Amino acid sequence: MDFQFLLDGLAEGLKNMTWLEAVAVFFGIASVFYSMKEHIWVYPTGIISTLIYVWICLQYKLYADMGINAYYFTMSIYGWYVWTHPKDNQPVLPVTWLSPKGWLSAGLIFLASYISLSFVLSNFTDSDVPYWDSFTTASAFVGMWMMAKKKVENWIFWIITDLVSVPLYFYKGLILTSFQFMFFTVLAFMGLFAWIKSAKAYARA
Repeated sequence: MDFQFLLDGLAEGLKNMTWLEAVAVFFGIASVFYSMKEHIWVYPTGIISTLIYVWICLQYKLYADMGINAYYFTMSIYGWYVWTHPKDNQPVLPVTWLSPKGWLSAGLIFLASYISLSFVLSNFTDSDVPYWDSFTTASAFVGMWMMAKKKVENWIFWIITDLVSVPLYFYKGLILTSFQFMFFTVLAFMGLFAWIKSAKAYARA
């Protein structure tokens, strides 16, 4: 994939972009940026983006991704509450590492959601990418759950989700959204390094 191909793809995406997709992309990028900074605005900006993508995914038959955006909306409400109501008299919810028990829960969430979604999409919908769609959705399920709890490892699952989503959305013709996920991948790596630093600072305190 050469640089000119990327430029041509971006130009094509901008040409075919709807105003609704543009708004969703803008607020999606803003949400990831605020997440990286541990800023509470991650949730209101994310809510706007996810609600728009529920509609977009429905139009493009990305049913699992439609479901994950509905899940994002619900978890955004939950995360908003958790971040603003820390326990143990802490001023803010700290960034921490996932425990072994947490990793077990994450693995079970991923497997259960992937198996369930791939079965439903393969047998009860007209999706032409049931396993691809299910993988990104299952990975994002785990990432969102970890983010609400401010676990460093949430960024690992977002990186996986973003990398797999780039070719998925490109294949479906949502070129601008595909480029958005490329940018998300860069932000996710930055977020991972930032949260590792934050977790280490909290551990030393």
